[in-house]
Amino acid sequence: MTVPRQPSPPDLPGAPGPADGAPRPEDRRHMIRRRWLTATIIVLLIGVPAGYLLISANQSRDSGRDKEKKYSATGLTAGWPSKVQRRLYDVPVPPYSAEVAYYETNNWRTSRLYVQFLTSNEGLEKFLKETGTSASKLKKDDITISKRDQNVVGWEFTGPGPWWGVTHDQDNPAPTQDIVVSRANPKHPMVYVVSATTP
Repeated sequence: MTVPRQPSPPDLPGAPGPADGAPRPEDRRHMIRRRWLTATIIVLLIGVPAGYLLISANQSRDSGRDKEKKYSATGLTAGWPSKVQRRLYDVPVPPYSAEVAYYETNNWRTSRLYVQFLTSNEGLEKFLKETGTSASKLKKDDITISKRDQNVVGWEFTGPGPWWGVTHDQDNPAPTQDIVVSRANPKHPMVYVVSATTP
């Protein structure tokens, strides 16, 4: 005995069909737009930071080159003297100093370290204290760095100033420092030091 087959119901409008709920194939225009949008986002996420880093690196490098040009004409090297040099010549450059540059000369009789830096009033006080002197010993218009030493690195203490100076004498082999301070900017003194040691 066979069971009679039921006829399939007619397709009604709006009734879910076998294809409903399944993803439709993406048309070409939509696919191109989606890929273009994805590519644009990737370029923005990678390209913009990379471009910024490149520009920053170039500016930093150019700034370094400008400093080197500025100081190379005078024999000075832009940057901090090594820790060994600072300790040997007793020139404790304060932290956060700017426009730091130095030059060292050596001969059989005397070795000298020339250092310049821009600091704060607190930094100057600390520097003078650590070298064994103090701000109270600075004398107005006393250019303690000799013309010979000025010529070695191209320093000229002829600007508006005011200029202050002190010589910190010590017995050999401890170094002796000639220090000149420009207070053209009252909050940020520019310090020039020549520290000489005799082996």
